[in-house]
Amino acid sequence: MSGAGERRPYWNMEMEMKQNTPEMREIQWSKVVRKIEYLYNRTPFWKSWLDAAGVKPDDIRTWDDFHKRIPIYKKEDYRALAESCGGDLNSILHELLGDDADRLSLLAATSGTTGEPSPYPFIPEDRPVWAEFEGRQFWRAEVYPGDKMIHGFGLSMFMGGASMCMAVSDYGACCVPVGAEAGTEAILKWARLLKPKALVGTPSLMEYLIQKAPSLTGESVRALGIKSLLCGGEAGAGIPEVRRKIEEAFGARLYDVAFGGCSCDYPEYQGLHYPGEDLVMFELVDPETHEHIPLENGARGLMVQTQLDGGIAMAALRQSPNDITEVYTDQCPCGKTGIRFKIVGRNDDMLKVKGVMVYPAAIEGVINSFVPAIPGEFRIILDEPPPRVVPPLKLKVEHAAGATEEQLRALKKEIEDAMHNKTKIRPEVVWVAPNSLERFLKKKNLFEKKYAK
Repeated sequence: MSGAGERRPYWNMEMEMKQNTPEMREIQWSKVVRKIEYLYNRTPFWKSWLDAAGVKPDDIRTWDDFHKRIPIYKKEDYRALAESCGGDLNSILHELLGDDADRLSLLAATSGTTGEPSPYPFIPEDRPVWAEFEGRQFWRAEVYPGDKMIHGFGLSMFMGGASMCMAVSDYGACCVPVGAEAGTEAILKWARLLKPKALVGTPSLMEYLIQKAPSLTGESVRALGIKSLLCGGEAGAGIPEVRRKIEEAFGARLYDVAFGGCSCDYPEYQGLHYPGEDLVMFELVDPETHEHIPLENGARGLMVQTQLDGGIAMAALRQSPNDITEVYTDQCPCGKTGIRFKIVGRNDDMLKVKGVMVYPAAIEGVINSFVPAIPGEFRIILDEPPPRVVPPLKLKVEHAAGATEEQLRALKKEIEDAMHNKTKIRPEVVWVAPNSLERFLKKKNLFEKKYAK
């Protein structure tokens, strides 16, 4: 299916044409049945997991059985497993994979920002599945076999690190693994030397490159000639104001990539198309009850995924990354197949102000709507552990250089009014000096937790 000169609509014309169809549902069912049997018969943890739920493979005869009888696997469940193994990672892997733990070919992990990192273990059978899963995103982001891509995500352990480099290579494109760890100067140097088609990294990295390029190279980032920006790891790529700022600066198309999804090239953001339903199944459940939510247009719930082929490198059985997601099943204006989804926010990051729920992504969108009057950098100040916030919610916001007190008073009111109109909360903006807030090359931390100091 390779060939740099081809410009067919999809990387996999056969499977991607079947996305979100009854035929795809049949394909998923046959794979789900095999997956449950594989996990039950070959892995200690999943056997005990299903036994504890009173489930044997033969008990799952319908989708209703699957949705009602198999529990959601959450990070808390992994932590419990880790504790039972005394924190020994090799023991954990043998519980999760059985004898396949002795056949590992790659090990990635979560960042562990909310606890101990969770592993993403690759066995040999995972590699082609991962390359296919990622390849469908690359093709939709107009990165084709033979193209060069600068890799600017963190390389150390993250799923989007070395494992993504492997997928790029297996797909047939050229990965240049500079990595966020090397810093902006190295990323800009290699981009100037190689003139790559694409750059992948967090939106925070893209914003920092915009800021640093003139002083480091004497030119704006537009001079790099990059055509495709693949951004993930945080919410910015799906925020219209952030997208606009990055695209205009680079003169490139920004593609939001997350959880196997990729946004399209339609001028207005339509969410992420999910082109891999036959590889990693996508579900929604109620965040509290875990009751199944049908994938209907506008449905919102907790994202859940099940890897259908290979092992569990990408997702285990009904595993939730703890993201609240909204799904769209109507036809996208771009014409591409697949359900679409938007990540509303991490369940962990939700804040409640006087009973109003708000996510950092919504706040970031409002703040960035005031760029270039302000740089767009801010932090959410938390005096107590979330989700409850005693009003007003405090926001540290960088002001522009040279702004007068009178200008800042007026702008403060404008931002607070805009926030109230968009999110139904009225925060308190606290101005801080330009460049006083830390910039991030990896995932941006928008919270300043006073209670943790």
